[in-house]
Amino acid sequence: MFPLEGITVVALEQAIAAPFASRQLADLGARVIKVERPEVGDFARNYDTTVNGMSSHFVWTNRSKESIELDLKSEYGKEVLDRLLDKADVLIQNLAPGALERMGFVPEVLVKKHPKLIVCSISGYGKGGTYEQKKAYDLLVQCEAGLVSITGSEDNPSKAGISIADIAAGMYAYTGILTALLNREKTGEGAVIDVSMLEALGEWMGYPAYYAAYGGEEPKRSGASHATIYPYGPFVCGDGKTVFIGLQNEREWKHFCDLVVKDPTLNKDSRFSTNSDRSANREELKEIIERAFDALGSSEVIDRLEKAKVANARLNTMKDFFEHPQLKARDRWEQVETPNGTIDALKPPAVIAGMEAVMKPIPALGEHTEKILEEIGIKQEELHK
Repeated sequence: MFPLEGITVVALEQAIAAPFASRQLADLGARVIKVERPEVGDFARNYDTTVNGMSSHFVWTNRSKESIELDLKSEYGKEVLDRLLDKADVLIQNLAPGALERMGFVPEVLVKKHPKLIVCSISGYGKGGTYEQKKAYDLLVQCEAGLVSITGSEDNPSKAGISIADIAAGMYAYTGILTALLNREKTGEGAVIDVSMLEALGEWMGYPAYYAAYGGEEPKRSGASHATIYPYGPFVCGDGKTVFIGLQNEREWKHFCDLVVKDPTLNKDSRFSTNSDRSANREELKEIIERAFDALGSSEVIDRLEKAKVANARLNTMKDFFEHPQLKARDRWEQVETPNGTIDALKPPAVIAGMEAVMKPIPALGEHTEKILEEIGIKQEELHK
């Protein structure tokens, strides 16, 4: 039996944040009924056509769900949603601020009507305040949370390469719902959960926020290097490939000098005595390291780093990651059915001994409409009256 088997989730969701949260609930065995707009569905279905004609965003966040087409602006659509909520354990939504309430489904009222229901709303900035109605896309929240100010090179601020604000919000919605389900087992009561993208990403910004608030200056953008630890970042080798080093303490620094660069005098150089010294003189040290690496291929550099027990990584492309030997060795890929054929999907990262994740198909738009309507006693043709 899966951990969330018997739990029904109704998802009024679009894009990434809520779909990412509900997909993880589905991974644990919950039944997720995805409510989509007639004919167009979740707009993330049309972001691109790279995965056998389907959107890469959509296939990532929507496996193991059932799709029902529903016009929530119509009275029949609202009636269907109301009946679905009669049997639901969780309602998750990331519609525009106030949209759910305008349809007549106020979270606090829903929980009074359905005392065991958990209602989770994801928005850009949360309820209240002057930002409540402000449009909030991932890039914009990255800017508001200060992430862009500390990401990129010294001359060019940059956003993260993934929808990190959406993902952060989705993760807190997921864990918040799990917490509310656990609490319901103790109290018998549902809950209203409010997740803000700004606050979710803000939690992840703890180190730079404290650094700036109490240190008197903003963290500097340092590209792929660490802002305050050195050597910690990319170094080019003789074969033109880049190796990343993560050096954390003085013991590792000595091993690095002796076994990797093979210059024991470097450890005695006053310019590099401590991490603060190395960070202050990073340009000089980088030149010394890359001069030593210039005579070596990236594989030999990594061999030396491994022997010295200094953390390291190759600069993989996304294709390299998809073919990563460690993922193959741990059997972390599983095939998932889609409307356009089978694709490989990465299994959930939390590996629970003796339990497999649910990896059911990705639904076509409205694929389960008739089946779901029959369950709640409504004929599909009634929706179009």
